[in-house]
Amino acid sequence: MATRKSFLLRIDPALWADLEAWAQDELRSVNGQIEYLLKQAVVKRKGSARAETSKTKDQTSAGSEGKADT
Repeated sequence: MATRKSFLLRIDPALWADLEAWAQDELRSVNGQIEYLLKQAVVKRKGSARAETSKTKDQTSAGSEGKADT
């Protein structure tokens, strides 16, 4: 099994309570719930970055094609 990184996280008690309830609903520990949420956020961000990169490339290609017509 891969080693895991440990770190201290200071968190608002109200947020902790919400995360704890959410984790219980999904049969996870609070640590497991936080890790799950962070992984989802990273995947979403990577997908957004890829989409943005693709969008930028498309705009660049369209821009260079338009210049060739003039």
